[in-house]
Amino acid sequence: MKLLAIDTATEQCSVALIQGMACLERCVPTPRGHTDLVLPMIQELMAESGVALTQLDAIAFGRGPGAFTGVRIAIGIAQGLGYALGLPLVPVSDLAAVAQQSVDRLKEGEHVLVCMDARMAEIYSGLFERGKAGLVVPVRDEELLLPENISLAGSNPRMGLGTGFRAYPVLRELCQGMDIDEHALPRARDIARLAVADYVAGLGMAPDQVAPVYLRDQVVHVKAG
Repeated sequence: MKLLAIDTATEQCSVALIQGMACLERCVPTPRGHTDLVLPMIQELMAESGVALTQLDAIAFGRGPGAFTGVRIAIGIAQGLGYALGLPLVPVSDLAAVAQQSVDRLKEGEHVLVCMDARMAEIYSGLFERGKAGLVVPVRDEELLLPENISLAGSNPRMGLGTGFRAYPVLRELCQGMDIDEHALPRARDIARLAVADYVAGLGMAPDQVAPVYLRDQVVHVKAG
């Protein structure tokens, strides 16, 4: 199994290649410039691995939620490669990718809460649990909400991950007792691991079938007057 993963949804640009049990990754913290970085990163990664693009089985990408432009970059590159190479695409939640980083610290069935800064005084939130095979699975639908409206009803997350905890102190107050990592961002290596399971389960999609997930319907706000 050879799968390439791409993520540009946040202030981090990363690409990863899974080949069998091995995973190579390139990851660069950057608030902008993802378009200029990502294709050279893919070329470097493929050259290091010795794998040609034509040998890939599938391409995965972070489908959001995240920055509008960033999400579009990843899906655009994935679609372009998918069309050119005749490969299926595997969209993966960027919130799930953040949650996956915690999996080695969770027991099966334990929960992790992901809260990413969505700007405009809001957060993207997702609740996940460690499932079988060391992969996270969603407990409820992802949400866009005010930080003070976060709900922990019916759950007792062990960990809280994401930039929302850094941007909005009220989250820390509401999530006391959790182990918090306020710097966690999605990475392509975690997207790749989740994508392999989805691909094996038959969830690969044609390039024209995939779509970004923004959660926020109105991405541009026009000032009155």
